[in-house]
Amino acid sequence: MIGMDILQPAVALMIWTMIMWAWMYASRIPAMNKANIQPDDAQVVGLLDQKLPNKVQWKAHNYNHLHEQPTVFYAVAIVLALLGAGDGMSAFLAWLYVLLRVIHSVVQVTANKVMVRFVLFALSSMILIALIVSAAMIVFGAGADQSPFLSA
Repeated sequence: MIGMDILQPAVALMIWTMIMWAWMYASRIPAMNKANIQPDDAQVVGLLDQKLPNKVQWKAHNYNHLHEQPTVFYAVAIVLALLGAGDGMSAFLAWLYVLLRVIHSVVQVTANKVMVRFVLFALSSMILIALIVSAAMIVFGAGADQSPFLSA
C-alpha cells in the first residue's frame, strides 16, 4: 500500500516500549521484594525513587518517557500514512527516530549519562519536527509536491 511504510517503525517503537515494560518489571518487582515494599506502598509519590536503587528506577523512568514524546510520533506517522506520504524519506526519518529512541533507552537504563541522553533526545526531536512539518505542509495546503520529505 502506498504511503504505509512509516507504520513499520511506529510498530517497532511499540514493540520496543513493551520490551522496556518487561525489563522494568523484571528488575522492579525483585527490587521491591528485597526492599520489603508492598504494592500499595507504590502509591506514595516518590517512595520508589527513594527506596529502590537508581538502576532499577531508570528503567521505569524510561518506560514513562516512551509514553511522552513518542505519542506525537505515532500520531504523525498515522497522519502521513493516511495521506499516502509515509514512504521514502518519511519512512527513513521515522526509522531514524526509532533508532535514536532505542539508543536513548539503552543509555538511560544502563549508564544514564544525561548529556548523552540530551543529545539523543534533541536529535530525535529534530527528526520529529521534520516529520510534523512535512505533514503540516500537506494538510494545510502546500501539497505533497511541496513537502521536502516525500518520495517522488
